[in-house]
Amino acid sequence: MMQNFAFTYPREPSLDDLSLLADEAFARLPEPFRVACGRVVFRVAEGADPATLHGLGLRHPLQLAGLYRGASVRADLANSGFLPPPEVWLYRAAIVNEWRARGDVSLEDMVSHVLVHEIGHHMGLSDADMERLEAEA
Repeated sequence: MMQNFAFTYPREPSLDDLSLLADEAFARLPEPFRVACGRVVFRVAEGADPATLHGLGLRHPLQLAGLYRGASVRADLANSGFLPPPEVWLYRAAIVNEWRARGDVSLEDMVSHVLVHEIGHHMGLSDADMERLEAEA
């Protein structure tokens, strides 16, 4: 029988909970990957703002679980004194909604998945590379 992870969290996860989970997920990633991320900053919000959703052609905040904003990680490393740090945004409502709907993954794994994919796409990693990173975390 499959465990339903959606019922293992004692209360509705807060913004602070997701921020802590993001920090923990990042700390579990292999050191070379963390170093390659440079100055990336993690931000957690309830949902994406209307301008962000519109810019991505989305209509509802639950359609977006995370977003990487900024120059590519490689460009940021080369220009770290001139560019603001890149940001990975995690959107609590969408992450929690997907986690509860799936029921087959822990909240920790869901946050880690979104985090790795947002950074990974901007590092030019393939989906297979990102799956390996998640397995190592």
